[in-house]
Amino acid sequence: MPKTLEIRKLHVEIEGREIIKGVDLTVSTGEIHAIMGPNGSGKSTLSYSILGHPDYAVTQGEVLFDGENVLDMKPDERAAKGLFLAFQYPVEVPGVTLASFLRTAVNSIRKKQARWGGQPLKEISAIEFYKRLEEKMNLLQMDPSFAQRYLNEGFSGGEKKRAEILQMAMLGPSIAILDETDSGLDIDALRIVSDGVNALYGPDVGLLVITHYQRILRYVQPQFVHVLVDGRIALSGGPELAEQLEEHGYDWVKDQLGESAVTRQNG
Repeated sequence: MPKTLEIRKLHVEIEGREIIKGVDLTVSTGEIHAIMGPNGSGKSTLSYSILGHPDYAVTQGEVLFDGENVLDMKPDERAAKGLFLAFQYPVEVPGVTLASFLRTAVNSIRKKQARWGGQPLKEISAIEFYKRLEEKMNLLQMDPSFAQRYLNEGFSGGEKKRAEILQMAMLGPSIAILDETDSGLDIDALRIVSDGVNALYGPDVGLLVITHYQRILRYVQPQFVHVLVDGRIALSGGPELAEQLEEHGYDWVKDQLGESAVTRQNG
């Protein structure tokens, strides 16, 4: 059975200022959706809200995953349910190696899933973990020495984004949100990261790709494209919509909205 992330009438505030103003969106496993929009439209706010960032206050609406309202869950519980967020700006964590971080994350998720299922906890063994880690690092063309480097410390932009996708590969989410993963990447790094994302995508994985530009969508090709303007999804369509945005820019969408509003008033 496919799993579904369903966002219903979502409103989100930051420090009393409303950023998300009633978003409806459904993403199922086996689907790739893209959200595009100008700077300041609320794209990152939406992604952080879904995963439960404490600075973002949900004032109205629901976020349902597999029928459960995740707004009642802590961020780590949402991750254990099968949600994942790749950050636009991954943080550096001095003193914690990438391998240590990943093994702790994998076991944390296993612990919660075992508790929910009433099963005894079975942590991943060192042999099993490092075998999986090596396989996934090869997939993302990452040097094995990265596993022993401190998390994101001294990493280039491309290395940080590959480390984010490596986390996705190791945690195996059902729905993955990629928040402007293409930002700061050159063409070679973008292709490597995109190849990794495509290798992880399948019938049991759904993707929500948040981006400002079309270029990542040439590699990770969505079936559905949504345009977020001023905290609302203003327009939805197929992959051709991304091409129209590339050609005409976001003012074209605002013009379309203006024309629609005039038509409704005169209707």
